[in-house]
Amino acid sequence: MKTVLATRYVEIPDGVEVEVKARKVKVTGKLGTLERDFKHIMMECRLATKEEGGDEEADIPPVEKRVVQVDLWFATRKQLACVRTVCSHIENMIVGVQQGFCYKMRFVYSHFPINVSISGNTVEIRNFLGERRVRKVDLLPGVKYTRSDDTKDQIELTGIDIAAVSLTAAKIQQSTNVRHKDLRKFLDGIYVSEKGACPEE
Repeated sequence: MKTVLATRYVEIPDGVEVEVKARKVKVTGKLGTLERDFKHIMMECRLATKEEGGDEEADIPPVEKRVVQVDLWFATRKQLACVRTVCSHIENMIVGVQQGFCYKMRFVYSHFPINVSISGNTVEIRNFLGERRVRKVDLLPGVKYTRSDDTKDQIELTGIDIAAVSLTAAKIQQSTNVRHKDLRKFLDGIYVSEKGACPEE
């Protein structure tokens, strides 16, 4: 069965500018600009205003809010899921240009201390399980690497694009996968310990 019309709204907060043109969404905030193309999904995406609140009896006028409206006509069950997905992507872009995203990663080792350093735009991992091979992971554009001052054996990846930050964290974690050993015993690696939007200062 097809749903005639599915609509979702994404609220645009103050201090954020959103442009929508031919399913290309551009979000600008205090930390920078993010662009994303949703042309692979057959849907309508446009800027609109939505009235919220208000009380006629108490003579309180409704408040107009700027929103991004996502419409999908005659959608099947699987196509309906795309509406929420697109809205989540736009919400992540808005949070990114306002606060940014931070992924914290901890080093886990039982005997051989993992040595992590940065060389230019490349993260270098040495002495993993005592191996001499140097593992190298390139930072994606817009991702910053910092070593935590307050916590031992912890690094922080920050950026405004959640996709770039999380993909860099995943590449670092997967570069330290243990192979040809019992994974219940050899738990060494670099794992994401905390993730989310950067705390506002």
